[in-house]
Amino acid sequence: MPAAQDFIKGWPHQELLQTEQLRTALMESFKKGLDKSHEYLNYGDPGNGAYMLGHPDFRKALADFLSKQYNLPVDPKNLMSTAGASMGTDLACRTLCKVGDLAVVEEPTYFLSFTMIRDRGMDLLGVPMQDDGMDLDALEKHLVEQNGKIKMVYTVPVHHNPTGICMSDAKRTKLVALARQYDFVIVSDEAYQLLEFEACNIKPLFYYDDPENPHVLSVGTFSKLIGPGVKVGWVQAHEKLLKPLAGIGYIDSGNNPVIFSSCNLIHFLESGAMAKHLAVVCKDLGARCALICKKLREVGLEVFQPKGGYFVWVKSKGKMTGRSGEAMAVKKDKFQDYMRLCFAWLPTDKLEEGIEYLRQ
Repeated sequence: MPAAQDFIKGWPHQELLQTEQLRTALMESFKKGLDKSHEYLNYGDPGNGAYMLGHPDFRKALADFLSKQYNLPVDPKNLMSTAGASMGTDLACRTLCKVGDLAVVEEPTYFLSFTMIRDRGMDLLGVPMQDDGMDLDALEKHLVEQNGKIKMVYTVPVHHNPTGICMSDAKRTKLVALARQYDFVIVSDEAYQLLEFEACNIKPLFYYDDPENPHVLSVGTFSKLIGPGVKVGWVQAHEKLLKPLAGIGYIDSGNNPVIFSSCNLIHFLESGAMAKHLAVVCKDLGARCALICKKLREVGLEVFQPKGGYFVWVKSKGKMTGRSGEAMAVKKDKFQDYMRLCFAWLPTDKLEEGIEYLRQ
């Protein structure tokens, strides 16, 4: 008799975190990080001053790596190192919004974003997801009705959590135009931007923005690419939006929180080891995604097969497993019969057993 399995955890499976290739490359990079311990263990240096936005060496290495991945120019001055994507989102809420402002999110969406937004004293409004991303007509209706109160739109525009949908180019262009027209910032959660199972040629939302009148923060992370314990990510934004992020008291007092940990990854990025590891991760998780989608269809369930990310979004026909979709609505008033299933965590035999459990 098949047993229910843990499809809730949005974690990478442990085998991905202990390959010999990964361990050897990280050890080499960590050792090289100590070559400049006089800087990487400090607040700053005489030439660069304090590293509020991150150490210049890491920002340059990151820019070079991202430029090759995106096939687009990346300027280190547009990057801030963070302790992961959640820190980037939290900083945007704290520095660019105020208590009483409104934020708009997709429904469904990454439900833990609600906590970060509400912690700032903001209220939430939802808009539906469509096959090509956020419903921008519904967004504009909110914008008109709220008359300037909406100050943030939080979106997961690539390999969306939980639906797997990618926002179309046309909608990306229109969303940024709406941000300029109605004066709100866009927090673009791109945690899965580089975690793709086939070439998607999707640009980060940053590249749709105007440097003279910026409204977009593209938020990235290595948590889904190396491992969540590494706790290093970034924000990519034009300087007018980026610099205020380093002005909160926490950073003003304590400096950038990932100077040492980020600099320990410099050689990992520059040597090409990160790109090699990324290829391993994408191949592994792509196979798992294909497997779970195949099994779901075999047990009679319909599923949209994503081209990247960690999750599939499935409507139940009775039995439930994984995380219930209702948590992913602002008021928990919809998606009760939907399941968010993570395919990255379970061993493949348990993944198959857990889907077989759903057979009616």
